[in-house]
Amino acid sequence: MTTIKITKMQGCGNDFVVLDYSEYEKSGLSMDELAKKLCDRHFGVGADGMIIPDVKPNGETDIAWYFYNSDGSTAQMCGNGMRCFAKYAYDKKLVNKKQFSVKTLAGVIRPEILDNGNVKVNMGKPILQAEKIPFEGEGKVHVKGEEFDITPVSMGNPHCVIFTQEDPMELAKKYGPDMEVHPYFPEKTNTEFVKVLSKNEIEMRVYERGCGITLACGTGACASVVAGVLNNLTEQNVKVNLLGGAVNVEWRGTRENSNEYIYLIGPAQYSFTADYML
Repeated sequence: MTTIKITKMQGCGNDFVVLDYSEYEKSGLSMDELAKKLCDRHFGVGADGMIIPDVKPNGETDIAWYFYNSDGSTAQMCGNGMRCFAKYAYDKKLVNKKQFSVKTLAGVIRPEILDNGNVKVNMGKPILQAEKIPFEGEGKVHVKGEEFDITPVSMGNPHCVIFTQEDPMELAKKYGPDMEVHPYFPEKTNTEFVKVLSKNEIEMRVYERGCGITLACGTGACASVVAGVLNNLTEQNVKVNLLGGAVNVEWRGTRENSNEYIYLIGPAQYSFTADYML
């Protein structure tokens, strides 16, 4: 029987199993197999995703990561996961500075460990071009007999933002599974159901691609604020209330000038460390 050392972390309830690359190698499994095993909430540790740091020099960034969803699929980016990864990498001295660069499938991401313990992540620039999201449709979708106005946004991974005055959780449960596989989104999509509370505060529930309903989604929070600004529903600094807590999102972009960096600020916390028997 093989034993590997793991760390469980969470950001606003979005939870992850983090382990060093050497521990992954000891497992004898492929990364997708290990992710499915560890993330299973009945037969494993239970998590929304698995994160493995990659400290091998790549000539571009200070560090890189491998990120897998609970179903074994890869994801280009995860905001809550990046905050947890940044704290883990800094605390484990995998990097020696509080602000550093990370290579991801969504490009280079730059997190910063703040003095108050929160993590601020430069999430890059939102992608609005349909072919790059990718999105192959129009501004409305029909799901289960209902019509929704949508705002497609990519944060390195595809998002579909829907604003509503109804209960966002009920909509996520009812329409999220069908939205994930809607033909408008050839690579599937994360779907955010958003209720605007004020110009500087929203409530968001998400159905994540490859995960289902989760307690939080950092890239989804960013996409929701971008969509809020584009639709003149929010200001450029917004508190986003998630099922598992709250984050702040800052974006100085406009519909006329969307080429601005977006910042995600929120907590990253340890749950436990353990020796896991495979």
